Amino acid sequence: MSSEEDHLKDTDTEARFEFKKEESSAFKTEKGLTEETIRVISEDKDEPEWMLERRLRALEQFQQMPMPTDWPGQPDLSEVDIDEIVPYIRPDIEARGGAEEWEDLPEEIQDTFDKLGIPEAEKNALSGVGAQYESEVVYQNMQERWEEKGVIFCNMDKAVQEHPELVREYFMTKCVPPSDNKFAALHGAIWSGGSFVYIPEGVTVEMPVQAYFRMNSEGMGQFEHTLIIAEENSEVHYIEGCSAPKYSAFNLHSGGVEVFVKEGAHVQYSTVQNWSKNTYNLNTKRAIAERDATMEWVSGSMGSKATMLYPSTILKGPGATDNHITIAFAGEGQNIDTGAKVYHNAPNTKSTVESKSVAKDGGRTNYRGLVHIADGAENSSTAVECDALMFDNESTSDTMPYMEIEESKVDVAHEATVGKIGDEDVFYLQSRGLDDDDAKQMIVSGFIEPITEELPIEYAVELNRLIELEMEGSLG
Repeated sequence: MSSEEDHLKDTDTEARFEFKKEESSAFKTEKGLTEETIRVISEDKDEPEWMLERRLRALEQFQQMPMPTDWPGQPDLSEVDIDEIVPYIRPDIEARGGAEEWEDLPEEIQDTFDKLGIPEAEKNALSGVGAQYESEVVYQNMQERWEEKGVIFCNMDKAVQEHPELVREYFMTKCVPPSDNKFAALHGAIWSGGSFVYIPEGVTVEMPVQAYFRMNSEGMGQFEHTLIIAEENSEVHYIEGCSAPKYSAFNLHSGGVEVFVKEGAHVQYSTVQNWSKNTYNLNTKRAIAERDATMEWVSGSMGSKATMLYPSTILKGPGATDNHITIAFAGEGQNIDTGAKVYHNAPNTKSTVESKSVAKDGGRTNYRGLVHIADGAENSSTAVECDALMFDNESTSDTMPYMEIEESKVDVAHEATVGKIGDEDVFYLQSRGLDDDDAKQMIVSGFIEPITEELPIEYAVELNRLIELEMEGSLG
């Protein structure tokens, strides 16, 4: 490893994310979305007929649904023109489905993920790792000791071929159907890549598994799908990282995530997303938690021009628990609209939502959440806490909680605070030897600490570095 790469990994976070490579692809579709495009994608992947049929049904639903334009205070999506997006780019690698050895990847792809620290993370802290470049996973690996216990960690395209019975049962059928919203339908039509994770009954995967998604080409869309199935009394922590360099044309990210948490199982899904400021980040993520199961979402979102992201959990069985923790950062020209949705559909269920947002230079953050407690979900409880920090009078932060309570024997709490960084706080830290920028960064780091504590140390450090760069206006 060269001293230059060491420097990139250890100190220069901006350089790690903002570099870009010349586009090199083995195959790419034309711009836009048509039935012919769907058939071309499916044929290029050599998919079975049933998956093509699902894609075409999703396309029909997408074409029938209007764009979401009537939500109060929602980000402006007028620039999102699917006809100007390249929906599928297959990177130029020899092995379809991903290389088995890191050294088998083309040098430019190796260099991309080397700079992002992926091989190091695999060696030091992960039980498995996947890396997606453009529209396909280029590398995926799982430690043998987990494979011997029946754990499956592969890319979704491979899962369609090798585990069709599981994919047919769970893929966009029970959790996130294409009919859920327009972008879920778009995703169902042109999804590509992503992760398939299956944890057998009673197995605890003690080290996290990670997937990293990188967009490199200008004007493309990335539509990876993540499907996690945790059988009874199993446990896994899945970590997702995302990034893209800045280009003159807009890019679109519209991923889909489905998590099935069976009785007594525990799944944590952590994501740190650092898109460029010309990327629209419009995802659909949902989990179904059965009796005594626990689902945890930990999300950090920044960098994009607009984000609409509301991970949701259906608490289907008695005693199921859901925890959401979110940090959002918006700078100049950014509208980060995030939140959580929880559906209490059984008695004795519990949910907590903790949201932290930071806005500067006229940026806008918004918490948009829904808690639904159904009739009969007695003795359930929910607590929502939203805290917003602003740097100036031009920035805005809103809180839009929706509570639908149909059962009287429940415990419901909501708390929201909004504040500016106070001159007295900055002055106090300056009196202790910090300059103005360092003082403000320390205040923000303390503000988001409850969230970074929930991330593995490598991701917590990275999140703090990214926020420091956002505060300096260096990214995007």
